[in-house]
Amino acid sequence: MKVTVARSLEEALADPEATFLAGGTDLMVGVNFGRDRPPHVVSIRGLPELGDTSVGERVRIGGGVDYTRVLDALGAHSPAMVQAARTIGSPQIRNAGTIGGNLGTCSPAGDTLPVLAALDAEVVLRGASGERRVPFSEFMFGPRKSARRTGELVVAVEWRDAGASQAFLKAGTRNAMVIAVASLAMVVDRARKAVRVALGSVGPTIIRAVEAEELARGIFEESGWERPLEPSEAAAARFGELAGAAAQPIDDQRGSAAYRRHVVQVMARRALVRTGALA
Repeated sequence: MKVTVARSLEEALADPEATFLAGGTDLMVGVNFGRDRPPHVVSIRGLPELGDTSVGERVRIGGGVDYTRVLDALGAHSPAMVQAARTIGSPQIRNAGTIGGNLGTCSPAGDTLPVLAALDAEVVLRGASGERRVPFSEFMFGPRKSARRTGELVVAVEWRDAGASQAFLKAGTRNAMVIAVASLAMVVDRARKAVRVALGSVGPTIIRAVEAEELARGIFEESGWERPLEPSEAAAARFGELAGAAAQPIDDQRGSAAYRRHVVQVMARRALVRTGALA
């Protein structure tokens, strides 16, 4: 196995067949267990082009930014992303794993991916032929299948600031250092009168719960977008049912399909209450 330490983005992109290594929290597991043996690994950790962060009306997080830095950079902005970043692994993992790695691995259990879907984010990709942007809704095709082409790097991810009415919930077999049995992100963009709900680990991709979004949009419209919302028990229950119906779960070693669907319903009800209170 050939290993190269890239000193610039151009040097990293020189070999279109190379496998990129940043935090290594996924790649090195495969290497150590003999599942992966890439012929050429290019270390991109520390490249300044991948460390760019900015927070304002538009938020940008570089692909090489680890989760600890995500927490520091965002502060009170994009609380769903902050909540998701806090759930990832141990402090050691959060110091190593990167948001670009989560996108590159493209697992439906990736904790930041439902949040990016709910934030309606754009993925910024760079290859030898230049840079392009892909809406997250068009980025993920299935487990480890994405719009990222051979030789392309996730340079950054960007989204418009959507305000404080956001929530991320995750269920697993224990409280920390766990792969999600199911996860849910909800973003209520009160300024733009938009609601987005995204489900993780309950299908081959991140799933948008469109019918649940439409119901919630109507509830917020009736209550008033600028006011706190206290949904009725009936409305919250119906919202949970629609979110659960959008899930496409399977039975596996981490949980049954029926349990996953139930968990989504519970998380959706809680997310509606939490985002409603954050006017």
